[in-house]
Amino acid sequence: MSKTRTGWTLGLFVMLTAALVVGAGSCKKSAPAPEPVETPVVTAPAEPVEEPKAEPAAAAVAAPAPAGDEKLGTPGAGMAPLPLVLPKPMFVGTPTNISVPNLEKPRGKPRPPFYAPEGCVNLAAGKTVVSTDDMPIIGEIDMITDGDKEAADGSYVELGPFQQHITVNLEKPCQVYAVLLWHYHKQARVYKDVIVQVADDADFITNVQTLFNNDIDNSAGLGIGKDMHYIETSEGKLVDGKGVKTRYVRLYSNGSNDNDLNNYIEVEVWGKPAE
Repeated sequence: MSKTRTGWTLGLFVMLTAALVVGAGSCKKSAPAPEPVETPVVTAPAEPVEEPKAEPAAAAVAAPAPAGDEKLGTPGAGMAPLPLVLPKPMFVGTPTNISVPNLEKPRGKPRPPFYAPEGCVNLAAGKTVVSTDDMPIIGEIDMITDGDKEAADGSYVELGPFQQHITVNLEKPCQVYAVLLWHYHKQARVYKDVIVQVADDADFITNVQTLFNNDIDNSAGLGIGKDMHYIETSEGKLVDGKGVKTRYVRLYSNGSNDNDLNNYIEVEVWGKPAE
């Protein structure tokens, strides 16, 4: 074989080998192209939007102070001070030798007027009173609603010792705004277990509600009271009736710091017949 033919043959062999290499490379599986990443488009609002503030929890919201005509005892539209007529004081000065637990301090000044809806009257005036002691030691039960509030002899009723109660029958359902009671106020006494309740029936089973209770040890069996003991004065004790609808008013006592007897001079119930 000539040298020329050998060189041509070698060149052809090289060309065929190169073509096979390129073809084999083109048959390999190419790596998949990466998934296109979608870039979120953020559009700024034209103006900032203020998120609404959440309402505070009901328990954390202080209730607004009621207007005067929504709260007993304070001035307001449709309210008027009760036209109370007080007896003359029987002692002067502040007693300092009374040792009774949970005793409120004397105000040292007259009680402020108590406001209630206009047109209130003393519903207890002349009404029937019954008592756990139907034979008082002194006086008669009907003297408790006769209008005489003085502490002079002959003006008060003295019931037997230990726990006693009296009940005033208003004769029909009434809205009660205040109960005013006088125990014996010729001396600076503190009566114990003073409780004022109201009910729809004479047996105190239906709609019984307690308006005042200063029984600190449940000795009366009606629950421990949160009200304070107080010293009897000619002003009497005014109990907020809260506008309760009722027919019967009952008052308890259990002697005083002076003795075991129970004394009543007068009870007034201020309100209106229920509509």
